[in-house]
Amino acid sequence: MRVVDIQEMKEIERLAVEEYGFTESLIIENVGIRGADFIEKTILDKIDYAGEVVVLVGSGNNAADGLAIARNLVNKGHRARAFILFPDDEKCTEEQVKQVKLAQTYGVRINEVKNTNQIQSYFNETQDSYIVIDAVLGTGFKLPLSQYLFEIFNCVNDSDAITVAVDIPSGITANVGAKSSVALEADFTLAIGLTKTGHYIDEGARHSGEVVTLDVGLPRELLAGGDKALLNAETLFGVFGPRNKFAHKNTFGHTLVLGGSPGLTGACIMASSGALKVGSGLVTAATWKSSYHELTSRMMPEVMTGLIPTKSNEVEDIIKQLDRYDSVVIGPGLGTDSESRKAVLQILNHFPGPVVVDADAIKVLSLEEDSNLLHSRKYPTIFTPHMGEFAQFTGASIDEVLQRPIDYLKEVVDRTNSCFIMKGPCSFLGFPNGDVYINYYPNDGMATGGSGDVLAGILGGLLAQSPLDRKQSGMFMDKSRLYQAVCLGVSAHTIAGKYAAQKNGVRAMTAGSIVENLSEAFKVLSEEEIF
Repeated sequence: MRVVDIQEMKEIERLAVEEYGFTESLIIENVGIRGADFIEKTILDKIDYAGEVVVLVGSGNNAADGLAIARNLVNKGHRARAFILFPDDEKCTEEQVKQVKLAQTYGVRINEVKNTNQIQSYFNETQDSYIVIDAVLGTGFKLPLSQYLFEIFNCVNDSDAITVAVDIPSGITANVGAKSSVALEADFTLAIGLTKTGHYIDEGARHSGEVVTLDVGLPRELLAGGDKALLNAETLFGVFGPRNKFAHKNTFGHTLVLGGSPGLTGACIMASSGALKVGSGLVTAATWKSSYHELTSRMMPEVMTGLIPTKSNEVEDIIKQLDRYDSVVIGPGLGTDSESRKAVLQILNHFPGPVVVDADAIKVLSLEEDSNLLHSRKYPTIFTPHMGEFAQFTGASIDEVLQRPIDYLKEVVDRTNSCFIMKGPCSFLGFPNGDVYINYYPNDGMATGGSGDVLAGILGGLLAQSPLDRKQSGMFMDKSRLYQAVCLGVSAHTIAGKYAAQKNGVRAMTAGSIVENLSEAFKVLSEEEIF
């Protein structure tokens, strides 16, 4: 599903009005009906709630949306009360005035708020629990937040209310997910038409709760396209298919994993196991001479082993043999000294196929120094940094990246002509064709050593199985399938992590648990039921 910024959403709404005959009233009415249906089915039907549904009403069409939801809830037999937070606001729209009158006619209790004591007294004295509809600020909010709203928002957050935000939690900016002093903490956010980038960035991801898209009848043609989307089954259509029962191991590719300096061979092992578990026909793990014994004593028997060459004649020999492999993963536990950088550059310069650059391999490179090499490379390159590694690679601060991850991602992809997976509770995937995918599935159980190594191995194993036509200068004939394979790897990693957390608990799960649950992930993926 497409994700938009505010400018894109405004253009969609403009076209809906000018070319399809939509009106603001029609959109608001659809929000009211669909929003009330969601709140009744998801919340009111599942809990014993005898109180009023409380609507916090600001100004503008977001306020009108909230009032329409309240009216429809009353029409379904529930009680609702609306607090008009800005009763004398000159910016009050015609639609808002209309919705206030309609809500009052249907039986919504209307209270005009003169000071914060009214809100505080209500939440402290009237009932034990609350369901709150946040229709205060909407997507047009700009920092900073007023002291008046600061006090009201703190009161609501302190009440442990079930909060449903209309379009975006109040106090959060819709494009970059920033907040000022405080923002309402939503349990659910009802995104109107399409989800917004601010739902997944910075504080927006922490305050939006479960994001649900309301279908408000906007034309399907206007909702399609764009360059940002959530990672889902549609993205992976046609990538996951049946294997040839009569194939042999060479049919499914050979993945080479380079890494594992002394004390860090576990990273190389986890990456190798990830490659094996996604179906790579052969996997070879190569490490430094100083850690070779450590690696071989711990490595699973299905993986072949080798040495990373350091002498010039050894390097020349191994370069000649690189075309034996179909993909390379370099970086897990590799180390960050000058020899590590040489090894990374040798692979990028000479390997005729896709390279997954992970962990230490990212640390020994920099955007400033290596962008020309990366951009001129004619084979696919996939980087898998977490936010800190991405910031170090680009020279930006972590705070800058967190505030504008999509902007930074697009810039780096463009400069390097490489795929980037910016890992985190919400991961951002950027591709040279301009597409950005958002993989939003927070799972604190995956914040464990080796989780990223497993992902790198998964990607290497899947890319080894992708068709490579060496007669066409080693270029992938269909780059869209390459990008889908990368998306498949991220999804498989995420779903396996979900099952690992369910079976082991988030505290007890390990990177090995993710590998063990890859079979469950592929069962889900084969049925196209990702989340």
